[in-house]
Amino acid sequence: MTTAESEGAAPSPALEAWRELVDLDRLALWMDEQGLESGPILEADRPPGGTQNILVKFRRGDRWFMLRRPPLAPRMNGSETMRREARVLGALARSDVPHPRLIAACPQEDILGAAFYLMEPIDGFNATVALPSPHRDDPAIRREMGFSLVDGVAALGRVDHVAAGLSDFGRADGFLERQVDRWRKQLASYAEYEGWEGPGAIEGVDDVAAWLDAHRPASFKPGIIHGDYHLANVIYRFDSPALAAIVDWELTTIGDPLLDMGWILATWPLEGKGAATEHLSVTPWEGFPTADELVARYASQTERDMGHMTWYAVLACYKLGIILEGTHARAAAGKAARETGDALHAHTLSLFQRALHWIG
Repeated sequence: MTTAESEGAAPSPALEAWRELVDLDRLALWMDEQGLESGPILEADRPPGGTQNILVKFRRGDRWFMLRRPPLAPRMNGSETMRREARVLGALARSDVPHPRLIAACPQEDILGAAFYLMEPIDGFNATVALPSPHRDDPAIRREMGFSLVDGVAALGRVDHVAAGLSDFGRADGFLERQVDRWRKQLASYAEYEGWEGPGAIEGVDDVAAWLDAHRPASFKPGIIHGDYHLANVIYRFDSPALAAIVDWELTTIGDPLLDMGWILATWPLEGKGAATEHLSVTPWEGFPTADELVARYASQTERDMGHMTWYAVLACYKLGIILEGTHARAAAGKAARETGDALHAHTLSLFQRALHWIG
């Protein structure tokens, strides 16, 4: 799920009316053309868990499938997002990155009204929703869960994106230089929502931006980044603390993979301070590694320069805080639930407080 979704955003009407967006008869005809089993589509239903994209699990013949397509959202190019997600999942097929296995993709919009793809269902659980046994009973297992989170994103950072066919998947040149200005403009764009208090209501927003510009790393090694990497966007195995899959690849691109590690730090509960975004935490928390231990784990698996990890963590706070503030701005204009908007604004303030603490 995306970060805003994991923070409690209400399901969209389109999500609740998924049958209007997934014509099972047309889907079956398309699957016939792809040679994907035969017969009727059975037991089709939306799996539990909040996501603004449409997920439908179903069985055809002896095989289970998971379909993913975008919702009805006129301000976003959902089909292009699906095409990009399918492309990166296909590129990861021969890697050691835990991910949903791509079965087939339909980039055209004439079958279901939008691009979509089919993937293998994942057998596992979202730790931010609930911990099953034995994970909830053993702090040692939870400690390994924290390290597995890092192992997954470290594996992603090691993928040679050029060899994987993703050389044109994103614009690596100037990636770090673009970040602050790009998200500063995003924040300014919320002024279109009547009733929004403006950026002045976010303490430290200008100070954090100035610090990021002044302390930007001089160079980086490009690679695949997930773009929204945290505990709510991974699925754990039931039988071990290992990851079953990294999910929700909506923001994936080519950039600096250390930003994904920064995202973990921005959302990780800190000793004595708790989580900046509590809905991305896990209960019980006892046993999970410290942030410093996570950084050390990543460093043991990469040749990247880890000397600027504070910068990446601060950038993650800046970017995530601005993303969450968008829902608050929409809520001020009556285009999102006020309760949700207020909660996300509180998380934005918390993220900027964390960033200010780090920059001293």
